[in-house]
Amino acid sequence: MKHPYVGVLVNQRLFKGIKQGNTAHEALYQYVLAGNEYKVTPCFFRLGDIRPGQPTVRAYVSSGLNYVRKEVPIPHIIHNRAMYHRSTSNKKLERLTRNGMTIFNQFTRYNKYRIHQILLQDSDIRVSLPETELATIHSIKGMMSRHDILIIKPSNGSIGKGIMKLEKSGDDSWTLFYRGNSQGSYRQYRFRNKLPLFLRRAITNRTYLVQQRLPLAEYEGRPYDFRVSVQRDRSGDWNVTGIVGKAAASRSFITNVAQGGKVHPLETIIESSSSQSSEYVRDQLTNFSLRVAQHLSRHLPHLADIGLDVGITPEGFPLFIECNCRDLRYSFLKGGLVTEWMNTYRNPIGYARYLLEQHKQG
Repeated sequence: MKHPYVGVLVNQRLFKGIKQGNTAHEALYQYVLAGNEYKVTPCFFRLGDIRPGQPTVRAYVSSGLNYVRKEVPIPHIIHNRAMYHRSTSNKKLERLTRNGMTIFNQFTRYNKYRIHQILLQDSDIRVSLPETELATIHSIKGMMSRHDILIIKPSNGSIGKGIMKLEKSGDDSWTLFYRGNSQGSYRQYRFRNKLPLFLRRAITNRTYLVQQRLPLAEYEGRPYDFRVSVQRDRSGDWNVTGIVGKAAASRSFITNVAQGGKVHPLETIIESSSSQSSEYVRDQLTNFSLRVAQHLSRHLPHLADIGLDVGITPEGFPLFIECNCRDLRYSFLKGGLVTEWMNTYRNPIGYARYLLEQHKQG
């Protein structure tokens, strides 16, 4: 019996590399292995490959050793792994869902301030959130009067780009830590009253958030947090797929792996940096992350696969940092958590099988 197709939406750059086997961090063969387990056939295509009025789409399908492009029926269930910046693309996704398709993780890019506002509504999550405002000269000045260290970051940024830090010195002066370009080393600018021109220009040209810096625990003198993969799986329910630690690079305050952060197993970090046991911290992170995922999914349609950045205090209390709706997943592989990494691909296909069965019953 022929297995039903499950779609995986990808961006143009990844799509162009499929034939040559150059798909960067996206391990397509893991979807294929999961498809064998759940008796579905993953097919990979771009949003633009779906043509108005046509019941089929030209997609890449595994043929064993490589991928071949062929005409297949447009799948009823689609996992979105693409990121769109144009409203026309998002409107097309909405049209497709109105026409009966289920696209989970339909939107993979949410404004960080919107996520913050949603999470504020849950009193149990609220205590783990940093004070956060849209960055203006007035709001930054106000936060400087209440906190000694601030983080300023793009509201729609990713992989740690554009993040700045403001830190108060003992003589009541402040230092801005920033990068002049995305790959350069951090520069420092000391000031007393007037905000630096670089910062004023940044918040004028783009929407930034200003946040209280969370009191993160440290590993070998470097702040760290955890990437927590939270996904719906074959059961249809949210589950934590894996947790891996990320410590900032030397002389950095950013834990993002793309910005030099180093990956470590949870146990390695906790055993040398916390008075709490690894089991206790894992339970805290798991329970907190599940609550965040469940709360967000009540407000964001078709959410099913997220990567949370969660810090802890030295006492093991969870602190929310960020929600990533297109988790790149490679942190688990870098941390030696191969099973967890494989499951980050397996679970979305399992969830697609669950949705297919729901579709048949409906």
